[in-house]
Amino acid sequence: MAYFANIEKITYEGVQSKNPYAFKFYNPTQVIAGKTMEEHLRFGMAYWHTMVAGGADPFGVNTAVRPWDSYTGLDLAKARAEALFELMDKLDMPYFCFHDVDIAPEGDSLREFYSNIDTIVDLLEGYMKQSGKKLLWNTANMFSNPRFMHGAASTSNADVYAHAAAQIKKGLEVGKRLGAENYVFWGGREGYETLLNTDYALEQDNISRMFHMAIDYAKEIQFDAQFLIEPKPKEPTKHQYDFDAATTIAFLQKNGLDKHFKLNLEANHATLAGHNFQHELRVARTNGMLGSLDANQGDLLIGWDTDEFPVDLYAATLTMYEVLQNGGLGKGGVNFDAKVRRPSFEPEDLFLAHIAGMDTFAKGLTTAARLIEDRVFEDFIDKRYSSFQEGIGADVLSGKATLSSLAEYALNNETPRANESGREEWLKSVLNQYLVTE
Repeated sequence: MAYFANIEKITYEGVQSKNPYAFKFYNPTQVIAGKTMEEHLRFGMAYWHTMVAGGADPFGVNTAVRPWDSYTGLDLAKARAEALFELMDKLDMPYFCFHDVDIAPEGDSLREFYSNIDTIVDLLEGYMKQSGKKLLWNTANMFSNPRFMHGAASTSNADVYAHAAAQIKKGLEVGKRLGAENYVFWGGREGYETLLNTDYALEQDNISRMFHMAIDYAKEIQFDAQFLIEPKPKEPTKHQYDFDAATTIAFLQKNGLDKHFKLNLEANHATLAGHNFQHELRVARTNGMLGSLDANQGDLLIGWDTDEFPVDLYAATLTMYEVLQNGGLGKGGVNFDAKVRRPSFEPEDLFLAHIAGMDTFAKGLTTAARLIEDRVFEDFIDKRYSSFQEGIGADVLSGKATLSSLAEYALNNETPRANESGREEWLKSVLNQYLVTE
């Protein structure tokens, strides 16, 4: 069955094209910095926002009109799976991502949930073989069901902890079967509302125990995907344990998990943490922990996770600058964890939104590659820190300097060399030049 019969395959037509159903910047075969755009970006489709979300918000019910709306239960799950691959094929998108509850209804018991998952995974496996599409990552939803009101791995209820482990076990088995390149842990409710009723140390330790059990089971079943953790602050829990990149990296290092995990970073989560996306990427990159991206953007006028499709060329350029400086994303990719706006309710809007996001990141990639090739920032930074390449500065970097030697140097150099301007405004103007020129 064709769910989007009125939409042809989306192709690259260039920046002068007036066709809304065409790529203006994303040319998957174009070679940039030694790899094709497709190889650099490794675009993924988010099952939950694209196939499941219906436009509901705290003030209103679903608005989305979807070709599979007439189905229910497992039939609805099957229709969504079929439609996903048509959508991916027409957008020339190589990867997809999902939570377990996205692909299959939970049913009335864990056994029924397992059975429903198996039914849909059979279909996904067949569609993947036919189409050549791949699973970027999968994960377990351990935040929507009321049982997880106190958390999953951080819960105060051992029975709920066991249920969470059961979902993770099944998720790892599904990931292995479908050849997932990554497996994501997102602590949707791993945090607390008040310390008055919270054993902070126990909850942190239990999260660590769950991660170690997952590592052990992945080894047992020979599932070699990259494990990823996705930091998110504040929402929905007031104090999330995985607040931002730095907090999450510290947790991993403390618990001996940093050799097994990298970070899946999301732009809107960075905003909620009071950072920009480049900051989060830089923190992860410099710690060797940058694994994958959830591509979206937030609204700075709204204080929650709006998950808008990314259209900010400035942010996308600085994102891809970090990715290129990282040597790429390895097994990771650029997953569109983004949903169309509530008034964008027609099926065609799913195409238009993804085209906008894919073009934005393609333009960001080409601009970032030119900036790096021309060493726009690198040369300025090298010059700015040049005092550490000789004399007392070189002693600091080599470890030769001591407090005594630095104090002696300062006493003998009462007139230190003059500071130089950081030229922030000029650097931003240069970035603007690169953004508006080919």
